[in-house]
Amino acid sequence: MRIIAGSARGRKLVSPGRTGGRGAIRPTADRAREALFSILGPTVNGAQVLDLFAGTGALALEALSRGAQNALLVDDGPTALQLIRRNIELCGFEDQTNVLKMDLKRFSSLPHSMVPQDGFSLVFIDPPYRKNLGEKVFRHLVEGEYLHPEVTVILEDEAGEDIPVQFGPLEQFDFRSYGETGFWLFSK
Repeated sequence: MRIIAGSARGRKLVSPGRTGGRGAIRPTADRAREALFSILGPTVNGAQVLDLFAGTGALALEALSRGAQNALLVDDGPTALQLIRRNIELCGFEDQTNVLKMDLKRFSSLPHSMVPQDGFSLVFIDPPYRKNLGEKVFRHLVEGEYLHPEVTVILEDEAGEDIPVQFGPLEQFDFRSYGETGFWLFSK
């Protein structure tokens, strides 16, 4: 697993290995991440990133490497938090990141001190598959005051899942699948 493009291009990230099982960290594959960021294009430049169920931090770190301004990475697993911090250090993004330990299964709000004044403009939601957690968290984000008016939200889940095409004012504008992984992209 590595950073695909930008200022940290080629940096190898620490990954969890193939432990499998319940609660296992499932990093987004390099090829799927590369395709996703090709779709996002210039949207990433200057973005305020929120990475929920961050796992290894690869999505937020790729965004930072491609010009995002800063990122908040949220997870609750001790292994995930170790991996995130190590990968931030490997990429040299300590000054552009915050890491928050939070159980997103019980998510209802983010600390306002960690939310940019205009809200997050690029959001990644990558929950464990088959748990409907992505939809629940997405709804809380829309109901809270966390999102920039021109936000792009990417919900990653198993490709065969039935995801609503609208969450509040945000509508799905694209869907892509790469193997078992599906990306649903939303904006206003």
